[in-house]
Amino acid sequence: MHGEEGSPLLQDDTESVVVEDHEAVYDRFSVRTKRMILALVSWSAILPLFASGIFIPTIPQIAKDLNSDAQTITMAVSLSIFCSATGSLVAAVYSSFYGRRAAYLVGTPLLFIGSMGVAFSQSVSTMLAFCCVQAFGTSGGMSVGGAIIGDIYKLTERGTAMGIFFGASFFGPALAPLVGGWGAHYASWRLTQFYLGIVSLLTCLLMFFFLPETSHPGSRGIELVWASSNSDRRPFKWVWLNPLKSLHLMRSPVLMLMVFASLCSVLADYVMLVPLAYTIGERYNIHNEFIIGACFLPAGLGNTIGAPLSGYLSDIHIIRARKKYGKDAWYPEERLRAALVAASIPLPLSLLASGYLITYVPGPIGLTLNLLCFFVNGIAVDVVLTPISAYCVDILHSHSAEVMACTMAIRSILLSLGTALIIPGIKSIGVLETNAVTAGFSWLGFLVLMITIKKGPAMREWLDVGYTRAKEA
Repeated sequence: MHGEEGSPLLQDDTESVVVEDHEAVYDRFSVRTKRMILALVSWSAILPLFASGIFIPTIPQIAKDLNSDAQTITMAVSLSIFCSATGSLVAAVYSSFYGRRAAYLVGTPLLFIGSMGVAFSQSVSTMLAFCCVQAFGTSGGMSVGGAIIGDIYKLTERGTAMGIFFGASFFGPALAPLVGGWGAHYASWRLTQFYLGIVSLLTCLLMFFFLPETSHPGSRGIELVWASSNSDRRPFKWVWLNPLKSLHLMRSPVLMLMVFASLCSVLADYVMLVPLAYTIGERYNIHNEFIIGACFLPAGLGNTIGAPLSGYLSDIHIIRARKKYGKDAWYPEERLRAALVAASIPLPLSLLASGYLITYVPGPIGLTLNLLCFFVNGIAVDVVLTPISAYCVDILHSHSAEVMACTMAIRSILLSLGTALIIPGIKSIGVLETNAVTAGFSWLGFLVLMITIKKGPAMREWLDVGYTRAKEA
């Protein structure tokens, strides 16, 4: 699928008027404003995984406080994953109709209400209900945030911006257990939820005062309503939209491959970090929740470094492809080359090394080397994930929010199933063996990336689900 040249990336004086007009779409905001918008959506991307991550270390305390058991309270995690996946589809479709800003102005108050409801819950049923509200409030942070980056950054800048965005989002689950562990050990689980509510309220205010509407002019459904109105006023009209409609995008074979490749990457992160209390905690006699939470930080630091680096490298691959194949070529798959090294070497090898260390190397040396493995794994996960996400936005730019929501929703559902098998796997076959199986999936993800790079253009020709052409990128 090699579209005719019309890319907004070229600065040649011979560009057509159409190309110049499309270039202007990305020049609506100054560099300073773009950075402010990126900072806001990156901050909002921390909240979804932070909200769920802060809950996990406090499960025993919540169970005791509400006269329940850990298994029942853990249902809140599964409910949050389901509601977040469903909510991301709702947020995506309505952000395309009413605008990106509207999605945040609805979502962040829901996060505030949900967090406060959880903090003051006196029964398990009440807590579970407010956990659902909380998850709905956070659900748009990833899908709509990725769409905003596609709105304001052109193709050769998009990977770098997406890297910063994902670096922030994955720092959330690394920081959350530390905060949650502190709350469980030194204060109260209710206090951590209360503070999360305050932060979400402040985030809502920031979005209200500083986040402009970033949707491309004329692209929102509500603008058609305004255009059909005979009045100069801009009337509000509620429209019922089908959030599952965007799932038709998943007919695309390349998108399904990207879901699998990204799942293999994120699963590697979860296999190392989710059972930390049962692996690192038991092997090295660490029982303080705060210290166990601190062990997540190397992975978060790795995420923060890996995502921007990978995004920048993916932009370089796009620029090189344009020079290599000519200005009339459209090879978005070249962006995926930035993920190949990480998917084939540090991602699986860090899993194998950590499993070996936990099994055979005791004491401070084993613990220190494990933390190094977490750091390397954190870098590798985001080096793989960032180009994949940017690629999905590249090939379906006019459906950027929907494609982000679809891929993350399906990945989250599959990830919840995979996560449920981690601890049983460790108990039945061992840490090293479980990590080895996950490393095998990492190598499968690498093969999927290779196939997509080589056959992606042909696969996009099989079934057109609204793919972007070069002049629309």
